[in-house]
This record gives sequence, C-alpha cells and structure tokens, in this order.
Amino acid sequence: MPQAPAQSQPAPPSMALLRGVSRSFYLSMRVLPAPLRTPVATAYLLARATDTVADTVAVPVPERQAHLTALAAAIDAGAPAGTAACQHLATTFAPQQHDAAERRLILALPACLAALDALPADDQADVRGVLRPIVRGQALDLARFAAGTATVPAALSSRAELDDYTWLVAGCVGEFWTRLGLRHLPGYAHLPADRLLALGRRYGMGLQLVNIVRDAGDDLAAGRCYLPADALAALGLSPADVAARPEAALPLLDSLRADARSALQDGLAYALAVNHRRARAAAALPALIGLRTLDRLDAAGAPALRQRVKVPRAEVRALVLRLALGAASRATLRRLAGPHAAAMGQSPA
Repeated sequence: MPQAPAQSQPAPPSMALLRGVSRSFYLSMRVLPAPLRTPVATAYLLARATDTVADTVAVPVPERQAHLTALAAAIDAGAPAGTAACQHLATTFAPQQHDAAERRLILALPACLAALDALPADDQADVRGVLRPIVRGQALDLARFAAGTATVPAALSSRAELDDYTWLVAGCVGEFWTRLGLRHLPGYAHLPADRLLALGRRYGMGLQLVNIVRDAGDDLAAGRCYLPADALAALGLSPADVAARPEAALPLLDSLRADARSALQDGLAYALAVNHRRARAAAALPALIGLRTLDRLDAAGAPALRQRVKVPRAEVRALVLRLALGAASRATLRRLAGPHAAAMGQSPA
C-alpha cells in the first residue's frame, strides 16, 4: 500500500529575524524539533513585538497603551482582519525604532500573523492563549510605572505582585512549551503532565526573575522597580534608595537570586525529564545560561546594580558545543549543571 504523503509543516518565521531580536533564544530555537519550532518562534516574535511596543520610551505612554491594545486585538483576529493594525504600526511606530532589528520586526508583523494563521488549530489556540497573559503583564507595567522617574522610581508593592508578574510574562511560557511538547512529540517526557506543567511554570518564572535581578540597575534608571516595596521597606529602604545605596539592598537581591536559582534548578529537572534529545537540549540551555548569570551576579555583589553583568558569548558558544558533543544526554546535562545538579527538582512545585 502506498504511503500517504507526509503532512507539510507551515513555513517558519524568518530565523534571521529571530536572531536579530534574541541571540540567546535563537540558540534554543536552532535545536528545537521541527514540530515545535514554528509555533514557538511565532509566539516569541509576536511577544517580542508587543514588548517593543510597550517599552519604546520615545512614544508617550497613552500611545503605547493604544498600540498595545490594537496589536493584541490583531493577534486575536489574525490575518487579514488584523493586518490593518499591523500596517498602521508599520507607518506610525516602526520609524520611531532606533534598533534596526526591532524596526524590522514591527515591519514583519503581517508575515508573523500569516505564520500564526498557517499553524494547526490547536497550535494557533495555544499561541494566542500564551500571548494574552504576556500582553496583560506588559499593560500592567505601563500602568504601574507610568509615573516613575530615575529619582523616584515606581515599584511593585509586594512579592505577590512580583510572582504574578513573572507568571504573566514568563511562567505561562513554560506551560505553553509543555503543552506543545506533549501534543507534538509522543513520549515527550517521563513525568506526569501536571508535574511537568508545574516545573515549566516555575522555570519560566525563574528565567524572568534572573532578568529582574540582572537588570535592576537599568530598570531603576528608567523609573521602574521590580524589587517589592514592602521587602525594601523591611530593610529601611525606598526604591530611590537602592540606586544610591545598592549594598543596603543586597539581602533582598540575595534572596531573589536564591529563588531564581531554585526555579532554574527545577528547569534543569524539567529538561532531564524530556525524552527527545533535541527538545531536551533546547529546554536545558536557558537554565544553564541563567545559572551562570546568577553566579556572576553573586560574584559582582552590589556593583552589579551599576554595571551590566552577562555571560560572555564565547562561554555561551562553548556551552552549546559541549551540549552538542554530548548529544544532550542526561549525563552531559548533569555534568554541565555542575553543583546545581544535586538540587534539580527539589522544590515543592
């Protein structure tokens, strides 16, 4: 009996476009199995576009809020209904982008919507489902921090607000990735789905927490403080005090880094549970880079609030090479995790 022709996959969004707006995520995308690559890349590019809209400080906040609302509606509508909003962004918003890669992304939004519409129905629903909380988190940022300045930053009020934010913009991504893997890759992982979803949620939240502690100084200068105001008050600090006396905030930063490290160790446990080697490599890489970032932040101490701390590209390339040479085996992942391996998956999540 002749075999039925293989079902064709929708064409992925431009990998060059993806590389331009995220070198680290691009590395994971290169090794991700084909059935996951297109929906994940499409979701990432659309999320990055909404983030660009929300973060372009040259545009007044009310205009950014209106653009964000319009882009979210366009994503929900798809092409061709959403194309007009994307074309409006191309003519009014893209010219205000100083970063060439982000300008190209805004101009490519109609192609991103077309890529979304070309996905299978379940994937379309998941992409739109993960973008809604992401956009909600971005909209909350615009509302919360609108009045913040470098001298008087606006802050999140509590750890509960911080946890809600990290779920909205990243924890939901771990769940999204997991749902795709379970649907597209038979035997995706050897853990139950509910445990895997919980690990994925914590993993995503941990990655965002790494961004928060790494970028705390830049955020303060921009009038934003993700360090909870009640935790700062317990140290006798206001958000404005942190920039002037960063060493006084070290107990809180140390605590947040410890929380991020625990969540990334859960991310490594997630990757170890994945049976597909390419999917395991793609899942593990952000955690390995994030843990190395935390180690550098620990070593830098308070000056990390005044200078950008990041893992050098050469070290990232070496990490990718070692992961590839070890065929992303579980033994290789444990070796690359080093001292973090013993704590993988020990949280109650």
